[in-house]
Amino acid sequence: MSKSYTGGCACGAIRYDVAGEPAVMVDCQCRQCQRDSGTGHQSHLTFVAAEVKLEGNASHWQTVGDGGTVKRRGFCPTCGSPVYLAFPDMPEVFIVTPASLDDPSRFNPQFVSWTKAGQAWDYLNPALPKFDRMPTT
Repeated sequence: MSKSYTGGCACGAIRYDVAGEPAVMVDCQCRQCQRDSGTGHQSHLTFVAAEVKLEGNASHWQTVGDGGTVKRRGFCPTCGSPVYLAFPDMPEVFIVTPASLDDPSRFNPQFVSWTKAGQAWDYLNPALPKFDRMPTT
């Protein structure tokens, strides 16, 4: 059995423990991720049907991504740290940001999505596969 993924916000008011392995780890360059991160992309560990334990009370806001997907972002109301992302239409999906992990070195991106919205100054690993949009299976 693998070690769970633990983490939380900067001030410690929100904590999570996710049992299971990420289905995918990705760097996303869509405009919404740029706005949310304040830089050229946002990184995600995406869990599907994992056991998620949350402690603390997150504030939430909803956005619609470039592909039309409704996203519900959880962040700390005290320190403002982004902690997780969920999809109202896909409750089995739970996404955390690598910076919120207790051990961020566990993040290892597999590809880059939404490169069509990418910024020339946003340098990403050139060895990673890149997709104009989110690839489908």
